[in-house]
Amino acid sequence: MSVQLQEISNALQKGKAKLVKELVEKAVEEQLPAKDILEQGLLSGMDIIAVKFTNNEVFVPEVMLAARAMNAGTELLKPLLAKSGAKPIGKALIGTVRGDTHDIGKNLVCMMLDGKGIEVVDLKVDVPPERFVEAFLEEEADIVALSALLTTTMPEMKSVVDAFAAKGLRDRVIIMVGGAPVTDGFRESIGADIYASDAASAAEAAKNAILAKRKG
Repeated sequence: MSVQLQEISNALQKGKAKLVKELVEKAVEEQLPAKDILEQGLLSGMDIIAVKFTNNEVFVPEVMLAARAMNAGTELLKPLLAKSGAKPIGKALIGTVRGDTHDIGKNLVCMMLDGKGIEVVDLKVDVPPERFVEAFLEEEADIVALSALLTTTMPEMKSVVDAFAAKGLRDRVIIMVGGAPVTDGFRESIGADIYASDAASAAEAAKNAILAKRKG
């Protein structure tokens, strides 16, 4: 990795959005490939933040600052990436299930997914099962991620799985579940595909599942 791309990665890890923007602008002016700036500068920095978050070396505020810095850089790169034909590795649909309006964990997962090069469609909170199915068909998403923070709303996750099955779509969708009260045993009991205990592992699992799906 060039010194310049390492600088972008370092600035992102420190959450310095203004500096990231300046460094990305400079890299673009010097005609570094947009794909390299994204992957070796921005995404590599976000990967390091994700690992540190998993290891409790950084916390939610630092992740949010890093994500803001990444967004400052990616906004500059989007037109160049579109022109070069570069595409996200896949698309994830995410929402907090019906009856639940908590969104901090979900928003963190959105940032981490974005940091893995996955396009995110955020359905926000209190999302009914039918809306997940409808959006899945509209967006042609690779993965559907369900969040719940209340034990009383966890059964809604099964309602979403059942809604996909009722439409004959279950074998076409990867369903991931997470949230404070959710466990892998619960995931298994409702027939979902992936359980993630935190935002960083959710993003990593989503990336691996999408890449495996594309290969398969």
